[in-house]
Amino acid sequence: MCGVAGVVNLDGAAVSPAVLQRMTDAIAHRGPDGEGHWIEGNVGIGHRRLSIIDLSPAGHQPMISSDHRYLLSYNGEIYNYRELKEELRRDYKFVTTSDTEVILASYLKKGDRFVEDLKGIFSLVIWDGRVGQFILARDRNGVKPLYYYHQDGRFIFSSEIKAILEDDIPRQ
Repeated sequence: MCGVAGVVNLDGAAVSPAVLQRMTDAIAHRGPDGEGHWIEGNVGIGHRRLSIIDLSPAGHQPMISSDHRYLLSYNGEIYNYRELKEELRRDYKFVTTSDTEVILASYLKKGDRFVEDLKGIFSLVIWDGRVGQFILARDRNGVKPLYYYHQDGRFIFSSEIKAILEDDIPRQ
């Protein structure tokens, strides 16, 4: 189990590092092996890690593409990641043994259709910093949770509702 959390201020306001920290603290039980934060202006993405497949620091999240354009935070397990990795080797130079990097490579090759190839349980966010677009996705059966709040110029998401509430969201 891992946890994802993030804030996108659609009005352009800067994301508060303190809010993102509180959000990942609220889901710390989902990932006791590490945490990561990334903030750039009005976008902030946090991650809590439970190391299972790639135990090295190379599997740290949020994971950033080599060109620093894309960022991925992911919770779950991709059962066919080894097969996908073999298919993607021609077009992508892998530097980790993580299924996280396989997801990123698949997105780089196939765009939005990458999720069609993923067999497993997952929730994820991919941020494209060049065009200012993000994708939230979860497995077809909804095994891995992904909640969101969109109001008042804010889009906030997380693996658990209690992390969303850390950004002063009305509880009703």
